[in-house]
Amino acid sequence: MKTLDDLLGEGVSGRRVFVRADLNVPFDKNIPQGNAPVISDDGRARAVLPTLIALRDAGARVIVASHLGRPKGAPDPKYTLAPVAARLGELLGSSVVFAGDTVGPSAAAAVEDLQDGQVLLLENLRFNAGETSKDDAERGAFADQLAAFADYYVDDAFGAVHRKHASVHDVPARLPHYAGGLVLKEVEVLKKVSESPEQPYVVVLGGSKVSDKLAVIQALLPKVDKLLVGGGMCFTFLKAQGHEVGKSLLEAEMIDTCRSLLEQADGRIVLPVDVVAATEFSADADHSVVDIAEIPADRLGLDIGPKSVAIFAEAIGSAKTVFWNGPMGVFELAPFAAGTRGVAEAITKIDGFSVVGGGDSAAAVRTLGLDESAFGHISTGGGASLEYLEGKTLPGVAALEK
Repeated sequence: MKTLDDLLGEGVSGRRVFVRADLNVPFDKNIPQGNAPVISDDGRARAVLPTLIALRDAGARVIVASHLGRPKGAPDPKYTLAPVAARLGELLGSSVVFAGDTVGPSAAAAVEDLQDGQVLLLENLRFNAGETSKDDAERGAFADQLAAFADYYVDDAFGAVHRKHASVHDVPARLPHYAGGLVLKEVEVLKKVSESPEQPYVVVLGGSKVSDKLAVIQALLPKVDKLLVGGGMCFTFLKAQGHEVGKSLLEAEMIDTCRSLLEQADGRIVLPVDVVAATEFSADADHSVVDIAEIPADRLGLDIGPKSVAIFAEAIGSAKTVFWNGPMGVFELAPFAAGTRGVAEAITKIDGFSVVGGGDSAAAVRTLGLDESAFGHISTGGGASLEYLEGKTLPGVAALEK
């Protein structure tokens, strides 16, 4: 796999370099309609800065492409990357040219006018149906148009490498291609925790659904000393143990699977012993801490309780390697953030190596104001991280290795 350093060594001054970045940033949902959108977490934009700065300072003409959200293959103002271009310019300390389309007249003119050391951001890739198409010909036709803009391709969008999309899988087949520093680091870290983790190895999983994490649980269970389960997914496991879970999130079709996993784990799956149960999904809802055997029928669990945090923290404290993916509760709402905060703080204190598996976990670290440098590595790709640990081939990585 060739790297960004290899490309820089070849010289890029005056050459057009297509950079697939992951600028799929979240926006503040509380901004009144009609007001300018506000990015609530620019972590993904900051993660690609070293690559963009290195290319810019080397005199490359940098063409950045990314998706944002899930538009339906056509332009949708809700998902425009225009605010991201503005923020990217602030982070770079120099203006970023923004094209009003992906491969249309605006993009073509912007690419033609691009000067040495300038950075251009194309409009949302998913405004073109060819980006995500499952039809090879349609996807390939879009990739042809993107590839025609550039001399070289750099992928630094780890959060998208598990997608067989045009900009991730097909464009690198059409250009000399290189892995950015972010992608290299992510693969190196995940290889370490999946193939040779220092023991004891503790995995912390949260989030909404067991079904979303089933494959990674099955892949990691033989390798871990402890698997701690919180978040909405814990209630299906608790139900499998015979507990009533009130109105808590429950995947009834997964109960037997959870029961089987608990049997296989032979005590290595650790579940909460208390939860914060609320009358409704709201920051203003009446709530209280209850033992798992006493969850009221008219309440739903929205966080793990303090006893659970202590048990989880004790298990984490003994670990030499920790992988964490998924919050312990609805951390966006203050009354239900203590579980995620407590577990995250325990991870920062280990005498070993910790990995935050992207997605909501990475967002929680920043939202709760935790010290990012206290973690060994914070991934930019939740889904990609999980699929790597499941042992799946990641199309974007495979394309770079060819």
